[in-house]
Amino acid sequence: MNSTQTGLRYEVRQLAEEAFHLRLISGHGDGPDLSEYQIVYQGKPRHLPLEQARLFLTNLLYRSQTH
Repeated sequence: MNSTQTGLRYEVRQLAEEAFHLRLISGHGDGPDLSEYQIVYQGKPRHLPLEQARLFLTNLLYRSQTH
């Protein structure tokens, strides 16, 4: 895993922790593949590529702040 991917994984993990703390997701963790991250949203686990996971979590957190 290169340093860019490591930094992205760390950023996704931080966003997921915040979303979990706000009860926007019910779980998260490393996916079966190093380039994926698992997010449990609305009771369903989703394995997303790191870039997509970051976008998903960023949008989820943004929407929670506007409502």
